[in-house]
Amino acid sequence: MRLFAAVLPPEDVTHDLATEVDELKRLPGADTLRWTGRPGWHFTLAFYGEVDADAVPALSARLERAAARTAPFELAVRGGGQFGHGRALWAGAAGDVPALRLLADRAEAAARKAGLETGEHRRYKAHLTVARSRDAVDVRPYLEALAGFESRTWTVGELALVRSYLPRSGVPGEQPRYEVVARWALAGAG
Repeated sequence: MRLFAAVLPPEDVTHDLATEVDELKRLPGADTLRWTGRPGWHFTLAFYGEVDADAVPALSARLERAAARTAPFELAVRGGGQFGHGRALWAGAAGDVPALRLLADRAEAAARKAGLETGEHRRYKAHLTVARSRDAVDVRPYLEALAGFESRTWTVGELALVRSYLPRSGVPGEQPRYEVVARWALAGAG
C-alpha cells in the first residue's frame, strides 16, 4: 500500500484555503493547472511509497513513539511557493514550523527504524500542494495572490498515517483518494 505520514489541517482551515484557491482558479491560465482537491490537502511529513502490509505494524509502532515524544504545537497555513518552475504550487506554513520539521524528521526516522527504504534525505519544506503542472508555468500571479493568505492558527495534536490511492480511470482531472489508516496523539513526553 502507498503510505505517508502527515499533519491534517482542521476542516475550517481547509474551508478558508478553498475559498482562496477558488479565487486563484479565476486567474488567467488557471485552467492549465491540475488543482488538488480539499481531501488531498495535508502537510506531508514523510513519504513512504509502497509499503508491504507486513511492515505496517512496525512502522505504526515507530510512528506512535514519534508522536508520544512530540508536544502539540501551533500551526497556520500562510503564503505560498513553488517547486520545479511552477510544476507544483503550494501553500506554506506559519507558526511553530521547527516543531513541524522535527515531527517530519521523526516520521522519516520511524521508517528507517522499521526497516523501510527511505531514499535520499532532503531538508523538510513545509507545504500543502494546491496545484500541479506537467510543464513549467509562470506562477507569479498565484504566488502574489497567496502572499496575503493566512489561516487561523490551530494546535496540531496528532500525527496521521495516510494511504493514497492513485487515479486509475484515466479520466482527466481525477484526484487521488486518501484514507487515514491510523492517528496518534502528540503527547510531548520528550
